[in-house]
Amino acid sequence: MARVRLAACQINTVVGDLEGNARLVQGALDEAERGWADLAVFPELTVTGYPPEDLLARPAFVADNKAVFARIAASTRTRSCAAVIGYVDTDAAGRLVNAAALCAGGRVIGRYFKRLLPNYGVFDEQRWFAPGDGPPARYVVAGVQVGMTICEDMWFAGGPMVDQAEAGARLLVNLNASPYSRGRRAERLAVLADRVAETGCSIVYVNQVGGQDELVFDGASLVMGPEGELLSSARQFEEAVVVVDLDVDAPAPSGTMGPAAVIGPGTAVVSGVSRATGMARLAHTVASVLDPEAEVYEALVLGTRDYVAKNGFTDAVIGLSGGIDSSLVAAIAVDALGAGHVHGVTMPSRYSSEGSVADAVTLAANLGVDIASAPIEEVHRSFSATLSPLIGGETTGLTDENLQSRVRGVLLMALSNANGWIVLTTGNKSEMATGYSTLYGDSAGGFAVIKDVAKTLVYELCRYRNARAGFDLIPDPVLTKAPSAELRPDQCDEESLPPYSVLDPVVAGYVEGDRSADDLIAEGYDPDAVEQVIRLVDRAEYKRRQMPPGVRISAKAFGKDRRMPITNHYRSGVTGADPASGTPSGGTPAVV
Repeated sequence: MARVRLAACQINTVVGDLEGNARLVQGALDEAERGWADLAVFPELTVTGYPPEDLLARPAFVADNKAVFARIAASTRTRSCAAVIGYVDTDAAGRLVNAAALCAGGRVIGRYFKRLLPNYGVFDEQRWFAPGDGPPARYVVAGVQVGMTICEDMWFAGGPMVDQAEAGARLLVNLNASPYSRGRRAERLAVLADRVAETGCSIVYVNQVGGQDELVFDGASLVMGPEGELLSSARQFEEAVVVVDLDVDAPAPSGTMGPAAVIGPGTAVVSGVSRATGMARLAHTVASVLDPEAEVYEALVLGTRDYVAKNGFTDAVIGLSGGIDSSLVAAIAVDALGAGHVHGVTMPSRYSSEGSVADAVTLAANLGVDIASAPIEEVHRSFSATLSPLIGGETTGLTDENLQSRVRGVLLMALSNANGWIVLTTGNKSEMATGYSTLYGDSAGGFAVIKDVAKTLVYELCRYRNARAGFDLIPDPVLTKAPSAELRPDQCDEESLPPYSVLDPVVAGYVEGDRSADDLIAEGYDPDAVEQVIRLVDRAEYKRRQMPPGVRISAKAFGKDRRMPITNHYRSGVTGADPASGTPSGGTPAVV
């Protein structure tokens, strides 16, 4: 029985910040050293951050990444703790590879190139990288044979992990940049348990944490024992260095035990004895699991905080309508940035109810944010008067409704220009899906916090946040009144859309599940509602292409995940489609 002390280094890297990421590595290594760790494991592409996307097309970027990695490797000369670091390398043919390297004693002891490259959903690794090949290598750390793998390598049976176990590895380290989506943690645990059963090895799974554009990484790094037992784990959505002792019931091969001495084909010794030998065994610590609503909420907070901060903003401005969507966005923004960095604006029109304005003011007081009032009636009338001669009459109907929304968008963007604040938009996934929004109006802004959150989930998250606060942080009338854009007298969302309790499951089935109209109807959904929702989703594609990025929390979000053509005449099960126009016969093109 050999014991190895591991440090799972769950850090929040920034794409392209090579020097900043190197500082994070050194800080985590300092902490691992203080904990007497034998081996510190970092996330996938530690040096570059993930995903670097087409930065990889720049030779200078690749070269700089290699130079920073080389300095990190050299810095281990003064350390007793070995480290597994992710970076971009080139193979013998000069192709880019997604690499991990074991560094110790100031040297690179060995390298591993990711073999299974994901090319689905938000992943495009085959665009950038060549797959690794060659025989599996393993390394002896603290008397334990260790094999390295990277992210996707652990997701499939019979893959690289099996090869390394068959070659003699008894501990597998897996570097990850695995984005968060609802239910993802349970999926990972199930897959890791399968790999443990398949290999008989313990697995150290280290995931990055933090927001990167639409993606948010939840961390949740863990160590799983050879019986599939969860031995230790880190909290989600927080940086952490988790140090754990792992007993491995497998002797290292015999041979010289000096630093990095080769003792067999593909095998090198980093150290033969654990630094923690003779010390008390560390107790295993398993982080508590967040409730489903808390998990989504924390993902939204972290994704918002990192997008704002990593892009050089300090403050955000939000149009507060007194509705549920803007109320949730404001609460998330305060939790992400602090009340002093969030600014609310009410922009009432002739159609805004007194109750909605009062609810916005109450919300701002509860959250501790400043709130300004900018009534739009005068600007609205001026715009209408200017437009009337051009359209041959008064502005009415949809033209007038959208005009109000665009006035508000102009005001918010002007505040952004004047103060350097980022505009947080407040549209939800139900609205994004059906086109129930105004281009250059309520969709105008820098970051769409809840663009992947269905309307029904918006209500659940507001109730969760109120429960956490212990009072109606988001005023009760906001949760109980009928949702409305308040752009015409007595307007109600469900005049134009099916009830959200019907709409949201159909959107999920069609958008996230890729099910057809026939599939959804066979599952029991109302045929008229299915046809209406699919028609709205299809014709709003060009709108969504112009929306700002926002936090991804589902298995398929609009943006990187779902890439539908805008010019598209295929209609899934919608009757009466007109191939010439791409819109249902007798219908109208998508409204803007």
